[in-house]
Amino acid sequence: MAEHNPDAERAYLYRLHRKLALYVLGVLGFVGLMAWAEQHGLSRQWIGPIFLFLTVMVYAAIGVYSRTADPEEYYVAGRRIPPFYNGMATAADWMSAASFISLSGALYLQGFAGTPGQGGGLAYLLGWTGGFCLVALLIAPHLRAMELYTVPEFFQMRFGGHWPRVIAALAAVVCSLTYLVAQIYGVGLIASRLTGVQFEIGIMLGLGGMLLCSFLGGMRAITWTQVAQYVVILLAFMIPVSWLAYKQLGNPLAPLVYGQQLGKIAELEQQLLESPAEQEVIAAYLRRAQELQVRLEDVEGALEQQRQVMQEHIHHLRGQNADVGLIVAASRELAALPHDVATARERWRQEMRDNYARAQPLGGLPRHSQAYAGHPDGTPQEQADYQDSRRNFLALMFCLMVGTAGLPHLLTRYYTAPSVAGARSSVAWSLFFIAILYLSAPAVAALVKFEVMHNLVGSPFDALPHWMAQWARVDASLLSVEDVNGDGILQFGEIRLGADLIMLATPELGGLPYVVSGLVAAGGLAAALSTADGLLLTISNALVRDLYVADPNQAASPEQRVILTKFILLAVALAAAFVAALKPSDILPLVTASFSLAASAFVPVMVLGIFWPGTTRQGAVAGMLSGLGVAVYYMLSNVAVVRAVLPALLRSDDGLWWGIQPISAGVFGVPAGLLMAVLVSRWTRPARPSPKISGLP
Repeated sequence: MAEHNPDAERAYLYRLHRKLALYVLGVLGFVGLMAWAEQHGLSRQWIGPIFLFLTVMVYAAIGVYSRTADPEEYYVAGRRIPPFYNGMATAADWMSAASFISLSGALYLQGFAGTPGQGGGLAYLLGWTGGFCLVALLIAPHLRAMELYTVPEFFQMRFGGHWPRVIAALAAVVCSLTYLVAQIYGVGLIASRLTGVQFEIGIMLGLGGMLLCSFLGGMRAITWTQVAQYVVILLAFMIPVSWLAYKQLGNPLAPLVYGQQLGKIAELEQQLLESPAEQEVIAAYLRRAQELQVRLEDVEGALEQQRQVMQEHIHHLRGQNADVGLIVAASRELAALPHDVATARERWRQEMRDNYARAQPLGGLPRHSQAYAGHPDGTPQEQADYQDSRRNFLALMFCLMVGTAGLPHLLTRYYTAPSVAGARSSVAWSLFFIAILYLSAPAVAALVKFEVMHNLVGSPFDALPHWMAQWARVDASLLSVEDVNGDGILQFGEIRLGADLIMLATPELGGLPYVVSGLVAAGGLAAALSTADGLLLTISNALVRDLYVADPNQAASPEQRVILTKFILLAVALAAAFVAALKPSDILPLVTASFSLAASAFVPVMVLGIFWPGTTRQGAVAGMLSGLGVAVYYMLSNVAVVRAVLPALLRSDDGLWWGIQPISAGVFGVPAGLLMAVLVSRWTRPARPSPKISGLP
C-alpha cells in the first residue's frame, strides 16, 4: 500500500474541487444560455435534443477520458475516491429513475400512507433513507476492510468453497437485471419526450451514452460520470420545485414551506367530494364498469355483437358519404377489437377493474394527508382496509430498508473508498446528498397536486395546455383526459396521471420556461444513466469475475478479465434494452421488486457471516437459496400467467399472504433466509470455530 502523503492528498483534493467548481459553473452557464436562446426564438423542438445530446456527450467524454485497462482502476477505481466525491457518486447511483421520476409520483397518487393495496409514498422515503443507516453500521466498513472487488467475493472468502459465491453471483444478476430494466425504461421515456422519436429508438439513444460511460473505464469512469450527473440531478430537481414554491407561497425553500399547502389540499379534496360534477364522473365510470361486467358473462357473444355493430356503423357512414376521417376512425376502432375470446376476456377484465377503480371519490386517489386507508373504528370494511394499509406500509418500508443494505451495485461503491474510515464517511456524505433531494420529493407531490386541483381542474377541454396532448402521445398510461360526463369542463376524476409523469411535467404544469423542462428531463436521464452504469458493471462483474473466472477450470489474466467484462457488459445492456422495450411494468414496482430480492438473498447471510462466527458454508447456501426462493415464488405466484401453472400451496384465494403485496416479498424472504441459515449452521457446525477472516469483527 502506498505511503500516506498529506500534501499530495491536499493537492489532489484541490484539483478535484477546482474541476467540480468549473463544471458547476459550466452547467449553470449552459442553462442560462439555453434560456436566453429560448427567449430569442429558439424552437422547443431544438431545446430537447440539445439537452439530450450535450449532456450525454459530456458523460461520454468523461467516460472516454477515464478509460483504463488496469483491473484495480476498472473494478474499484483504484480505491482512492475521497469520501465527499464517493458520497456524491453514490447519491447519483442511488437517485435512479425510480427516485427522480417516480417517487414524487408515488406520493401524488398514493398520498403519504397509501391505499389498501399500496404501501404509500412515505414508505419509500423512510425505507430508502433508513437503509443507509444499516449500510453504515452493519456492512460497508466490514466489506471495505476485506479489500474485495465484488459482493459475491465476500461469500467465498467468508464461507469457502465455490457454491456460496456462485449463488450470490446469480442472485446479484437477478436483482440487478430487474433494477436495470427499470432504468432503461426511464431512459427511453425521457429520450422519446426530449427528441420526439419513438420509445424504442429513445432507448437505443440513451443506451449509446450509457455504454460510453461504463464500457471503457469501468468503475473509474462511472464514478466521475456519476459526480457530474449528480450536479445535473440536483439542479434539475431543485429549480422547478423552488420555482413552484415561490409561485404558490412566495418562498423558494420548498421543503420548509410546502406544509402550508396540505391544509389547502384537504379543503379542495372536500370540495371535490361534494361536487355534483364529480359525482357525475363517478357514475359514468361505474356504468362503464357494469357494462364490461355484463360482457364478461358472455364474452364470445358480446365480442361478435360489437363486431357486427361496428361493421354496420362503417357501412352506414359510407352509405351517407360521411367524412373520410370518420370512416377511418371507425375502421381503426374495429381493427382494435380483440381478435379472439381469450384476449377479449383479459382486456375487458382489466378495463372493468380500471373503471371500478376510477368510479371512486377523487378518481380513486386517497386523501393526501390521511394516516392510513380506512379507519380503525369504522365499519368492518374500513377496519380491514386500515389494517391492510398499515401492514403494506410497514412491509414495504422493511423491504426497502433491508434491500438497501443488500444491493450489490450500491455496496460496491464503498470498495472505492481509500480506507474503512473513508467508507463510513462516504455513507454519511451519501445520506447528506440524498437527503437534499428526498426532503423535496414530498414538496413536489403536494405543490403539483395543489396546482392540478386549483388551476387545472375546471378548465374547458378546448383550453387545456398543449403539453398535456404532447405527453398523452408519448404514452397514454402517463396522461389521459376524457370528458366522461360531457360537460366540456375538466373534472379531477377525468384526469389520469401516471407516477412516472409527475416530476417530468412539473415545469410545464407550473408555467415555467421550456428550458426548465429540458433540464428536468436531462436530470431524469442522468439519474437513470448513473444507476444503469453501476448496475451494468455489477452484472458483468458477477458473470465474469464471480462465475466464469472463479471457475477453477478457467484461467485468465487480469487484462483478459477486463476485456471479457466489457463485452459481457455490452451484451447485458442490449438484452435489458430489449426487455425494457416491451414495457413490462412501471418503474417503481420493478425497482421495489429488486430491493425485495436483494434483501432476501444477501442480507441475512451477510450479516450473520460478519457478526456470527458460527455461520457455516452449508448454512449460508441454505439461507441464500431459501430467502431468494421464497421471494421469487411469492412474486411469480401473483403473476396472472404464472398462477395458472403453479400449485396453490400456502396461497389464499387472492394469492396474497396476509394481504401483503408481491413487491414486498422480502418480508417473507428475509426471515426465511435468516431462520434457515441459523438452523442449518447449528446442525452442520464443526466442533472447532471457523478461522477469523481479516476485516471481520
